[in-house]
Amino acid sequence: MTLRVTLVAAARGSLRQAERFDDDRPLDAAGRDEVRFVAHALVPLGAAELRYCSPTPRSRATGNALGFGPMAQPALRDWDMGRWRGMTLGEVTAREPAAVDLWLSDPRSAPHGGETMLDFIGRVGGWLDTRPVDDILAVAVAEPAVIRAALVYALSAPPSAYWNVDVRPLSTVTLTGLPGRWSLCLEAGSR
Repeated sequence: MTLRVTLVAAARGSLRQAERFDDDRPLDAAGRDEVRFVAHALVPLGAAELRYCSPTPRSRATGNALGFGPMAQPALRDWDMGRWRGMTLGEVTAREPAAVDLWLSDPRSAPHGGETMLDFIGRVGGWLDTRPVDDILAVAVAEPAVIRAALVYALSAPPSAYWNVDVRPLSTVTLTGLPGRWSLCLEAGSR
């Protein structure tokens, strides 16, 4: 018995350089267009027995636009950035350069007052490890940060690997396995 979880990155809610920490913005026009463009490839994922999403507006909107009717999962919420919430990386770097350096280099640090990277990865990994495992298919629409955390956890990679994973809007990745024993499954796509 194994679980197969396909993670779908939410469509964009802003231009990449305008992305903000813990951003609650809904889909923008470009994001809605992107969903329409790739829907033919992603809609079949809605046949999964379990359909989840991050509680963010753009994750919910992406899942609903794809017809998934996903159930919001608090454990799939974005990384808690404390007082940096709503700011861009550029804004935070200009105000607190030493704090940003610490945050980028030490996964146990939380100079922003929110979650440490280790806590974030552990939260997302804990969610993966508590899914039903009766040869079930699941799909989850989530923020890119959540997908990066899931991959680091599933592959037992060092936390620093988080910074080397690029998750684009509406990209997918599938994890298969059992709690604590995950594999990355890459498949030929039709997009």
